[in-house]
Amino acid sequence: MCGIVGYVGGQSALDVVVAGLKRLEYRGYDSAGVAVLADGGLAAAKKAGKLVNLEKELVERPLAGGSVGIGHTRWATHGGPTDANAHPHLDNAGRVAVVHNGIIENFAALREELTERGHDLLSETDTEVVAHLLAEEFSSVGDLAEAMRLVCRRLDGAFTLVAVHADQPDVVVGARRNSPLVVGVGEGENFLASDVSAFIAHTRSAIELGQDQVVELTRDGVTVTDFEGAPADVRAFHVDWDASAAEKGGYDHFMLKEIAEQPKAVADTLLGRIDANGRLTLDEVRIADAVLREADKVVIVACGTAFHAGLIAKYAIEHWTRIPCEVELASEFRYRDPILGQRTLVIAISQSGETMDTLMALRHAREQGAKVLAICNTNGSTIPRESDAVLYTHAGPEVAVASTKAFLTQLVACYLLALYLGQVRGTKWGDEIHAVVRELARIGEEVERVLETMEPVRALARSLAHKDTILFLGRHVGYPVALEGALKLKELAYMHAEGFAAGELKHGPIALIEEDLPVVVVVPSPKGRSVLHDKIVSNIQEIRARGARTIVIAEEGDEAVVPFADHLVRVPATPTLLQPLVSTVPLQVFACELATARGNEVDQPRNLAKSVTVE
Repeated sequence: MCGIVGYVGGQSALDVVVAGLKRLEYRGYDSAGVAVLADGGLAAAKKAGKLVNLEKELVERPLAGGSVGIGHTRWATHGGPTDANAHPHLDNAGRVAVVHNGIIENFAALREELTERGHDLLSETDTEVVAHLLAEEFSSVGDLAEAMRLVCRRLDGAFTLVAVHADQPDVVVGARRNSPLVVGVGEGENFLASDVSAFIAHTRSAIELGQDQVVELTRDGVTVTDFEGAPADVRAFHVDWDASAAEKGGYDHFMLKEIAEQPKAVADTLLGRIDANGRLTLDEVRIADAVLREADKVVIVACGTAFHAGLIAKYAIEHWTRIPCEVELASEFRYRDPILGQRTLVIAISQSGETMDTLMALRHAREQGAKVLAICNTNGSTIPRESDAVLYTHAGPEVAVASTKAFLTQLVACYLLALYLGQVRGTKWGDEIHAVVRELARIGEEVERVLETMEPVRALARSLAHKDTILFLGRHVGYPVALEGALKLKELAYMHAEGFAAGELKHGPIALIEEDLPVVVVVPSPKGRSVLHDKIVSNIQEIRARGARTIVIAEEGDEAVVPFADHLVRVPATPTLLQPLVSTVPLQVFACELATARGNEVDQPRNLAKSVTVE
């Protein structure tokens, strides 16, 4: 959610901050604002709506130039998306400015205290109380970092806070608890942001902030403490992509660019996975092989698209390792009192590494004694840091809200993890593992082939733009693919779309079938589990007999489906378990094109944010 940028250095703070906010637009927001320190004072501007509204305001009412500033793009939680509720929030004297991500759960009690002491709060937000509390504490201690530490100790909830004070004009201070914040380290300048993409045009050197830490930035240094003021250990890291990776590169939408980048992303995620001894090796697996051998259950926790990756992973893990595997929605996981123990391996999947539901599930699992392995795309984010092990995907920055290349690389990572568990537990021989890795290695080329044949899919999508409902069917690993295809249409086209296990048709969903209703069917390979193939061909016949318009995704050479497909989409033949890596791609293209035909905003669909950092 929300984007935060802070800057102190020699450049125009306003230019740096606004450019950073533009790079964070993909996160989703409904208002934007900036604050700059200059000429002994504090100047701020904020507007509801997109950044263009703020930029227009800055043209009409320019702010004084300065080299220290903060900015924010807000996703409304407390109070609607209005000018008054937009960030930054100031104290009554106009000397403190604060921006905030997350939710301060005890803000109502704090607001009441402040009101009783004569403070006049002007917004409906939980954030404004922080500006007033900082002003009070600063008047006592005269130091913004110490004031921030004192205030943070009073706050409940999840928050990232970044603040400036006119009486300490060479400093930006930030704090984090359960919400992302990263430092960018430059020469004679330093940055704060909720995502490295905000400052990647200036520096690729970064510092990850830990839980309950406060950071103080000046032009010449970075100081990090815990909330009590004790020096904190931090980890520096280098960002391995540059600003051009976050640009559209000639595509109309980031989503189109990211769909096209999938062959490379898949290949990059596979790089360096076989060591000199021919054994599969992963990233930071800080769990002993002996512990993995003793695991008696795997539990995957994830949300949204990552949850669908987990559903597919279940098939691979159980087939290759013979360990029972459960897949849980992270948002529901800890509330049902799950049975976990020291022999449980929990796999947390998150593109951003900041998904709050997944983070809370991870913490619950560790409290119960389980080991946690994270699959993540974002180096240094919270979920990998708090896990016992991490397997990084290498998708590069994913800007579009609807996940594409992150999903495919999550699948690759899940397959690698399943093979690694098979290696450790002795359920897969080395040559078997190498055979699967070789199949994975050619998937990038197969995805490229799929992308080269997508024009008929785009034309079909445009022809269905007027439809209200599209259904998706699948069996085995095709069922999660059907769920993912439906989710993409919900996210992007704002239409009713549902994914079903094809075998469940006769148990109710077949009542939805009516004349000319589009139904997308993901067909398994006839060469793998032929019984599955035969059954889903029967399902296609059932729905077509009732008037459905069948859109069939089937591998090359599968002729049995041809008589029953109104529209046939071919994908390369792959082993059954790996088929989602190619069968998902047409559904991504289909959703993107259909949304475009309906006139929707593809990269930033309504009501959605890229990273969900509140529960």
